[in-house]
Amino acid sequence: MKLETERLYIVPCTEESIHVANEQGYNSGPHIVGHVENGKQNKDVLPWGAWYVIRKEDDIVLGDIGFKGKPNEEHTVEVGYGFIEKYWNKGYATEAVQELIDWAFRTEEVEMIIAETLLDNYGSIRVLEKLHMKRVDATETMMNWKIEKNRSK
Repeated sequence: MKLETERLYIVPCTEESIHVANEQGYNSGPHIVGHVENGKQNKDVLPWGAWYVIRKEDDIVLGDIGFKGKPNEEHTVEVGYGFIEKYWNKGYATEAVQELIDWAFRTEEVEMIIAETLLDNYGSIRVLEKLHMKRVDATETMMNWKIEKNRSK
């Protein structure tokens, strides 16, 4: 399985893709390693976890995005993302997360996608705004967002 945008490939994290990312010096955090281990036991969870974002022109891993588990009973998933700082402010996060949102809604398993950001993470806030996510509420440190199916564009 591979998603594709104009500039990016988005591939689920697997043992093979972790190896490639690590060879490039990408820090595959515990969320990726744990997801791959879970995927060995249950292949159904693979698309609902971490994905690498790879630039087409040079096959460089720019970051990772993904969901924090399979859709729940309300058909909701939470999306998260992180990119290497030198690739910030180039539209990669917006492009990749939009493709992942579109994919999730096409599965017919998802009716709503949620996200959270730190109140002072202005770059991430801007990404979610560009994706037409709506602010739901906030705590002292976090802001919560959502987008519903058929409202993603």
